[in-house]
Amino acid sequence: MFTNLAKKFISIITDISGYGRITEKKLHDMLKKIRITLLEADVALAVINKIINQIKTSIIGKNINLHLTPGQEFIKILKQELIFILSNNYNCINLPKKQLSIILIVGLQGSGKTSVVGKLGHFISLKYKKNVLVASTDIYRPAAMEQLKTIAKKANIQYYNDNHINDPLKICNNSIKKAKKSYDVLILDTAGRVHTDEYMMQEIHQIQKITNPNETLFVIDSMMGQDAINAAKTFNQYLNISGLILTKIDSDTRGGAALSAGYITKKPVKFISIGEKIKSFIIFNPEKIVSKILGMEDIITIIEDVDKKISNQKKNTLIKNKTFDLNNFKSQIQKIKNIGSINKFISNIPIKNLNYKSNKKHEKKIKCITAIIESMTPNERKNPKIIKNSRKKRISKGSGTTIQEINQLLKEFYALKKIMKKIKTNKTNNLFKYFKNILPNIF
Repeated sequence: MFTNLAKKFISIITDISGYGRITEKKLHDMLKKIRITLLEADVALAVINKIINQIKTSIIGKNINLHLTPGQEFIKILKQELIFILSNNYNCINLPKKQLSIILIVGLQGSGKTSVVGKLGHFISLKYKKNVLVASTDIYRPAAMEQLKTIAKKANIQYYNDNHINDPLKICNNSIKKAKKSYDVLILDTAGRVHTDEYMMQEIHQIQKITNPNETLFVIDSMMGQDAINAAKTFNQYLNISGLILTKIDSDTRGGAALSAGYITKKPVKFISIGEKIKSFIIFNPEKIVSKILGMEDIITIIEDVDKKISNQKKNTLIKNKTFDLNNFKSQIQKIKNIGSINKFISNIPIKNLNYKSNKKHEKKIKCITAIIESMTPNERKNPKIIKNSRKKRISKGSGTTIQEINQLLKEFYALKKIMKKIKTNKTNNLFKYFKNILPNIF
């Protein structure tokens, strides 16, 4: 998903992140690269101009955050503007609690509407614990109703069988009567149509009129790009479209439809289909989409993984402690080991300067640190200042390490202790400088 777009943005971000200051020429070059990248991704020109102009407005004459370099501030602004574009009128699906919810699915031929009906029904039944009924009004496409019946069975939702009727309006009325008896949600599949077919457009207009749906969702095939988005605008002249669903996102390596759809149509993107399986259907989340486009999604995944394995209580223990000694230091190293392989952790960070193979030394370093600390006495761990030459020799023999490695460990320990002291006293103005020295290739 967004493979090519993410690669190009990662390259741009890597170049930007090293800037100590942003001159007018650098700004012009960066914006040119971003414009070309977005054009190649088939993003609508109006969207590109909006993003570029907003970045200019946000960065020129503004004070840079003291904790960030100008390059980092630029990346932050770029992310904010992309999220703003994607968040156009963003809202989730409307499902009233005390009455039947009717959802009408419309779109062009071949956009994946029938699959969406099954996926959406499955999603609603699991997330909102609703009893879902689906029905098809597509009397034109051979086996359209049989297809929905098969998909409904896979999705573990109920299908309304009315294939002996050849009138879409009657199917709608009958399915509503059925749904009102024992269901919470009715999802109606419709025949694919083009806006130039007046008869079919009048038919869908009548369907919406008699069903009075809570949601009318237009399905956009992401592979069609701008053509599908323009079709959605035309459909909205006949129908009151409440939102969009993007399909085949996993096949759209360019990503232009996802970035353009909501802004151009002035309708919120509510869901995206990211695969062929019934469960490959998720709520559209602007922040996660932008993180994916900018190549930052894996970092978010890492953070969420850390959050699951280290409870809030454990995370706060280090800051609350009055003293920070080698026992605490070892404890933090152990937590890193519990998260998983350092090589796996680093390989998920999408920065080209980080080499997967070269970072095997970090695994060895953790083992070395653990061995050194475990070879110390309890008193030495609590009070590292007493560790002089004779003690270092004993620790070196016990851990199978060199005195130089022990000295390096103590140096890193005192540096981290200084950072923890700043956190506890809320003196964080220059805190970021420490991390810039630890990971210079990233920051």
